[in-house]
Amino acid sequence: MPLHPDRLFPSDPDMRAIARRLYAAVRDLPILSPHGHTDPAWYALDEAFPDPATLFVKPDHYVFRMLHSQGVALEGLGVPRVDGGPVETDPRVIWRRFAAHWPLFRGTPTRMWFEHALEDVFGIEERLTEANADRLYDAIAEKLVTPAFRPRALYERFGIEAISTTDGALDDLAHHDTVRASGWKGRVLPCYRPDATVDPEFEGFRANVAALGDLTGENTRTWSGYLAAHRARRAYFIARGATASDHGHATARTADLPRAEAEALFARVVAGPVTPEEADLFRGQMLTEFARMSLDDGLVMQIHPGSFRNHSPTLFRVFGRDKGADIPTPTDYVRALKPLLDAVGHETRLTVIVFTLDETSYSRELATLAGVYPALRLGPPWWFFDAPEGMRRFREATTETAGFANTVGFNDDTRAYLSIPARHDMARRCDCAFLARLVAEHRLDEDEAVETARDLAYRLAKAAYRL
Repeated sequence: MPLHPDRLFPSDPDMRAIARRLYAAVRDLPILSPHGHTDPAWYALDEAFPDPATLFVKPDHYVFRMLHSQGVALEGLGVPRVDGGPVETDPRVIWRRFAAHWPLFRGTPTRMWFEHALEDVFGIEERLTEANADRLYDAIAEKLVTPAFRPRALYERFGIEAISTTDGALDDLAHHDTVRASGWKGRVLPCYRPDATVDPEFEGFRANVAALGDLTGENTRTWSGYLAAHRARRAYFIARGATASDHGHATARTADLPRAEAEALFARVVAGPVTPEEADLFRGQMLTEFARMSLDDGLVMQIHPGSFRNHSPTLFRVFGRDKGADIPTPTDYVRALKPLLDAVGHETRLTVIVFTLDETSYSRELATLAGVYPALRLGPPWWFFDAPEGMRRFREATTETAGFANTVGFNDDTRAYLSIPARHDMARRCDCAFLARLVAEHRLDEDEAVETARDLAYRLAKAAYRL
């Protein structure tokens, strides 16, 4: 069945009519994707996607974590093993397994994203089933080999104005250079993600710190040389279009140690081994150091804390990082961010965007902090909460204290390329539904709601990420 035009709008007829009008004002605005995980090679090489399974199943942890939770082996979905061991290589077999388990996704945002992509991109209005799996596979595969379905053509078709990838501090950004040299007008921007050279508990940390020194010519065995190396790499990213950095730490802890103490801590972490406390303190010190660097070079700073990453040692050992086994944890922000905010929180030239996986912190901590400190902005509902219910809870919990202007619009944060327009459409519909209630309750005039809807869909992200 085709997607319903009123999906996600209020059931009340009067509010639904308002939501329709608001949505009409934002539906066709350009997409800004300032934080995500698509592969820059897609845009550089502009090669056809190989098959439906590689496009929809293998890269999307929202998909394969659900299937794994119901006993489907990741090997059977083609997810590569760290040791190079055997996995399913026939994409049609993978697609059939996906189709056979499609009912698992009832009520999830994954279903809405997938069905939006089927209809909007491929013109398919059927629900995926075991019976039609091969036929839909063939219909998608037939289109994927055509020029209209290559990455650059889809970028333009989706109405993307700019998209940011997430790149390690040691990445040479060669694909970004290829895009920039190609003459294509699409904006594919790198984002500085230094975690592998900042987290003492990251595998290979000390070798990564040494490699950072080799890349920059700085002596990363010293504290001053280590900081200088990060500044040099940030400049390298900025020269290739970067406007933001990203920091995925286990906690939101920050620190602002006296220089002698910071030097001594650095000496311990690079010599190793370190205690968990020392590792967490060092990560916290580096967040404050990066905030100061942002004052100098202008990069917007994103902090993504509160995920117990790689919770399953079995999945981590067999399949490596980012395989769906990351679990939210309670996160403190009031005390954790205080050292950073004491140092730079009132700097109007700085933007620090804080995300959370702990919804209990929305109204108690994050909204109130953003309502005080000019440097602080609230990131949108992220990861497990980039869903209709999560978006509604976010607006309800934060707007009364932080307003709309202390938020930054929407990030799709995805590896699944075809879900980008679906995710932005969902966010726009949810925001219009929220605004429609404010209009119906006479808390906002409709012309203000239209302006606010445009802010949330486009203008806030453009301003916050300096795009």
